[in-house]
Amino acid sequence: MDGIVLLKDDHKTVEKLFKQFEKAGEKAYAEKRRIADQVIEELTTHTFIEEKIFYPAAREAAPDTKDHVLESVEEHHVVLWMLSELKSLDAADERFDAKMTVLIENVRHHVEEEEKEWFPEVRKAMGRNRLTEIGEKMEKAKKTAPSDPLAVPSANE
Repeated sequence: MDGIVLLKDDHKTVEKLFKQFEKAGEKAYAEKRRIADQVIEELTTHTFIEEKIFYPAAREAAPDTKDHVLESVEEHHVVLWMLSELKSLDAADERFDAKMTVLIENVRHHVEEEEKEWFPEVRKAMGRNRLTEIGEKMEKAKKTAPSDPLAVPSANE
């Protein structure tokens, strides 16, 4: 699978979860916990494969994207810490919904920048064969990605 298509599919999966969370009732604690746990799992895996495989390949193929990559890594840092906090926060805690809302806003901003501003540039620089090769590596890496958000490299940089 094409690496950019894989990342966009991940973005769609997470967006569906965000919409479910936003539609859940105010006191739907068990449902919100379940959704948050899925978001944590999806985003931890996603950030890991982006940082380990996609970003280095993007920087190599399209050196002009360096600033986008560096900004994205910083955005990951913030998101990963929020995920780690959500992981241990009770869904009934008054800060849970607020923290999740800020996470959603951050991720939506990040996704929009990636998809509109620099994925097209990376696609042009890499070409179909290289993107397919990268996609296969990312697909494989998903199986060994850490489950702890703080185990992703940018969490501690």
